[in-house]
Amino acid sequence: MSFSGRKFSTSKAPSSAESSSKIHRQFRSAHEGHRPHAGLDPSRASTGVVWCTERANEYGFQDDPASWANLGQGAPEADDDIPGSFQRPKTIDISVSSREYGPTAGIKPLRLAIAALYNAHHRQGKKSQYTWENVAVVPGGRAGLIRIAAVLNNAYLGFFIPDYTAYNEMLTLFRNFAAIPSPLSEEDSYHIHPAKIAEEIARGTSVILTSNPRNPTGQVVANPQLSQIQDIARDRATLIMDEFYGGYNYTSGCDGTTVSAADNIQDVNEDDVLIIDGLTKRFRLPGWRVAWILGPKEFIKAIGSCGSYLDGGTNVPFQEAAIPMLEPEKVRNEMKALQTHFKMKRDYVLGRLEEIGFKFKHVPDSTFYIWLDLSGLPAEINDGLNFFQRCLEEKTIVVPGIFFDLNPAKRRDLFDSPCHHFVRLSYGPKMDHLKRGLDAIEKIVKRCCNQASFFLWNPAD
Repeated sequence: MSFSGRKFSTSKAPSSAESSSKIHRQFRSAHEGHRPHAGLDPSRASTGVVWCTERANEYGFQDDPASWANLGQGAPEADDDIPGSFQRPKTIDISVSSREYGPTAGIKPLRLAIAALYNAHHRQGKKSQYTWENVAVVPGGRAGLIRIAAVLNNAYLGFFIPDYTAYNEMLTLFRNFAAIPSPLSEEDSYHIHPAKIAEEIARGTSVILTSNPRNPTGQVVANPQLSQIQDIARDRATLIMDEFYGGYNYTSGCDGTTVSAADNIQDVNEDDVLIIDGLTKRFRLPGWRVAWILGPKEFIKAIGSCGSYLDGGTNVPFQEAAIPMLEPEKVRNEMKALQTHFKMKRDYVLGRLEEIGFKFKHVPDSTFYIWLDLSGLPAEINDGLNFFQRCLEEKTIVVPGIFFDLNPAKRRDLFDSPCHHFVRLSYGPKMDHLKRGLDAIEKIVKRCCNQASFFLWNPAD
């Protein structure tokens, strides 16, 4: 489905298809909101994965999560079971100094370690090198993005859809820029081409935000196209590169190579490129809330400063514990183990889905997500919300594609969204959860297809 045919419906009533679906009415009601408390904006209370988890809790997920297959949560397995992966700390030493308030830009030893890691992996042989002053440590990716948003000048900020569900909510918190979505084409594998960046800049966009590798489509923009994009933006626009999935790269033979815009920066203090990453995804420590931003010193100084009034900074004992994990050769070996393991899981999930009858135009080459097209299913389950509802009944969680579109509940009939006939599946969980969730999806599809005498594919193929 192409974004070119989107139909906005700010005033028309929901369609009969939407009105007849309980889960659609529930979704719209939650996002339109009401005002039982004078100071509360209820539309902020429940978005994306949080909304999905709340619905799952209504079916008992919170009381017995171990019996569920959570293919919705955007987190990797966090146990120490991956062959070749280093053991995560089970205890940490807490220094006396860490009892004090830490610097809002992060402690210097960790900032030094992060700069050294990027220089070793992405700046070898280059004159311009990162220093600790090019790094700010932040308490998680969302906090980092909010800090970046807080220091931006008046600007048009472009971002691409589908993309990370939290971007829209975060971007609407600030009035110092106008956020402008740019739709990508399914037929083109939702790829961001250099020409697309040039087009955005030509229409006045001076800040561009994107995940790379991309959530939810599982596609990566790599060199030479990534380098071309940076060349186009240089001296014309600020690039904000969300690289949390950079280690989940299956394009280079699982050799441990991490995708990063840091490879193509000419001068670390002149190129307006802000890179955000952390321990959350590729180090499989989402609970630690340790992330970082790399960029020009002037940007980093402002980003560090605004932490004093936004979030107060990152937990100091966990910062200290993170330092030995970032030794460059250790990280390279970790990424090899990560890529080998998650590529195996990707291949398993794709194989199972193909056996069920799903077809894939584009194989995801990064992240741990599959952007699953439901349009070939019977009408009662061929949209993300109704499919999500059926999955809940089988103790399985997925994320409806609607959450990766731009504010659909307020701008159009839900069935008009080009993301509506998709769900995002995560193969981040452990293999037993993946098997359980895929068994549930197979059961749902077979039951509905048998009732409708329906095939996802042409039996004659």
